[in-house]
Amino acid sequence: MSALSPAPAAEPAPALPTGEQWTIGHGPFEVTVVEVGGGLRTMTRDGVDVVAGYAADEACRSGRGQQLMPWPNRIRDGRYTADGVEHQLPVTEVPLHNASHGLVRWALWELVDHADDRVTVGYRLHPQPGWDHFLDLRTTYLLDDSGLVVTTAARNVGPTTAPFGYGAHPYLAIGETLLPDVELRIPAASWVEVDERLLPVADRPVEGEPYDFRIAHRVGDVRLDTAYTDVERDADGLWRATVRAADRAATLWADASFGWLQVFTAIAADRKDAVGIAVEPMSCPADAFNSGAGVVLLEPGAEWTGTWGITPG
Repeated sequence: MSALSPAPAAEPAPALPTGEQWTIGHGPFEVTVVEVGGGLRTMTRDGVDVVAGYAADEACRSGRGQQLMPWPNRIRDGRYTADGVEHQLPVTEVPLHNASHGLVRWALWELVDHADDRVTVGYRLHPQPGWDHFLDLRTTYLLDDSGLVVTTAARNVGPTTAPFGYGAHPYLAIGETLLPDVELRIPAASWVEVDERLLPVADRPVEGEPYDFRIAHRVGDVRLDTAYTDVERDADGLWRATVRAADRAATLWADASFGWLQVFTAIAADRKDAVGIAVEPMSCPADAFNSGAGVVLLEPGAEWTGTWGITPG
């Protein structure tokens, strides 16, 4: 090749279904966060899965690691009323005719900061059909000696009061352990009864019900797609839910911003994909924009923050 000849063009990097990948590490821990949805794709300790994630060349399925804002779970028919005005969101859960899991889980989040042990991603949520507000969203994933710490902030940067709720959708890995042999502890005194569209009917005491996992025990034949509330907090103000398999265990904890959690076992029961049990911290339950339960009304300039995390062992 002549010295004056142009160098061959480099092959473009292959496009990944979840966009850019940002990896952090601390001690035995490693985490990967993705551009699409700003979610948690993987978490390992010494190379062993702590969360049941997915490969870089795979699309996110079953909500794995996604962020759910400005509401988690479902809104009936995608309709709600705010300040006397009825709003119609797109119906994204077509079989049940609900608006599901917010507006940001397929959005492209921006990298705000990236260090060895932490990464911060951000997204500005603009007005769109059914949603009239501006929110600046920021999530920081931090690894320390305990494991993963996730802090999310939502600031209202618009001129109108915005309803807000948050949820996250990690799956705690169970490896080769079959679901009936997994031990669960769910620190909640009430479960949420739902109708055929998975929308709340009533809160029920767990006492005497198969949904009572306040004392850790095997899952057995119980199958959960169940929201819990009346959470029982430890002396430090955190609640802690634990999934324990034969060869690994992990505890998901959350601070005072989270009065609900959802536990979902269907993936583990069917042994689909990378196997895990979803333990989802939520600031409000399903259909909260209609019931008002747990909804934060963010005035212009106001900010909501919440922190949750995962501690293996």
